[in-house]
Amino acid sequence: MEIHTGISERQRGDIAQGLSRLLADTYTLYLQTHNFHWNVTGPMFNTLHLMFEQQYTELALAVDSIAERIRALGFPAPGTYGQFVKLSSFKETEGVPDAQEMIKILVTGQETVVRTARGLFPIADEVNDEATADLLTQRLQVHEKTAWMLRSLLE
Repeated sequence: MEIHTGISERQRGDIAQGLSRLLADTYTLYLQTHNFHWNVTGPMFNTLHLMFEQQYTELALAVDSIAERIRALGFPAPGTYGQFVKLSSFKETEGVPDAQEMIKILVTGQETVVRTARGLFPIADEVNDEATADLLTQRLQVHEKTAWMLRSLLE
């Protein structure tokens, strides 16, 4: 069935492609954060274990929202590790770094997702896709705040 929302199929496809990259970055960050939650050690264990849990829980909800927006635009959402690896802007960290390095890695991951989301704004703005712009704004707020909180632990 055709979609008649005021945004052409090509434009919706461009937005869906950008959202697919955002989904891949968010899912990769989710996996990394969950891994660090399981494996963190040291004097900051309790603080980081709980913080990482809050962060990966929020990311799990985010991937659902992003995927549902892709579907609302009329396109399939990527959902395999292989697709995410191809679409993601960053790679997972192998092994188990120390707690300080985990924090640095997660700051970089949060900032990567911010850049991916920010890069999609011009496409959404061009076609007045307020729903995608709203989703992007919400994601920017969460990731910028999380990056700030993580950076604060390093000072």
